Amino acid sequence: MKIIADDLRRIIDHALPQLENIGNEATSVPSGPDKWTIKEILGHLIDSACNNQQKFVRAMAQTGVEFPKYEQEHWVESQKYNQIRWDELIRFWESFNLHIAHIIENVDPNLLSNTITIDGAGPFTLEFIMSDYNQHLKHHLKQIVPDTEFDSSF
Repeated sequence: MKIIADDLRRIIDHALPQLENIGNEATSVPSGPDKWTIKEILGHLIDSACNNQQKFVRAMAQTGVEFPKYEQEHWVESQKYNQIRWDELIRFWESFNLHIAHIIENVDPNLLSNTITIDGAGPFTLEFIMSDYNQHLKHHLKQIVPDTEFDSSF
């Protein structure tokens, strides 16, 4: 799991300066009708970190955990990410994801086969949920900085 945690840290290190180069004004403008703003996309990634932290820790406590559906539109809308300063969102995203990397790196290998069901889908192993996290993160970071490659080779 150290490889996955290190990959997450590389993603953070690679994305951070690019996120910091985006001006606050540009981050609150949607790219189209019914589209999230850049702040809302990063907010969604904070929500993802929050939800996944819960999944990781609960699945480490017991196997067969039932987890509710993530209502992403509600989460993003209710937290009013467009009203938060861009630099504050970036710092929160960075800190939360460094903590996620810490969790992934330090998981007991004997727990990786524990399972979780999400809104009736699954079961998924803890190892799969942890491994899949980086893919979701990279997908959404490319929406914010589309000209950047977030593969594992940087």
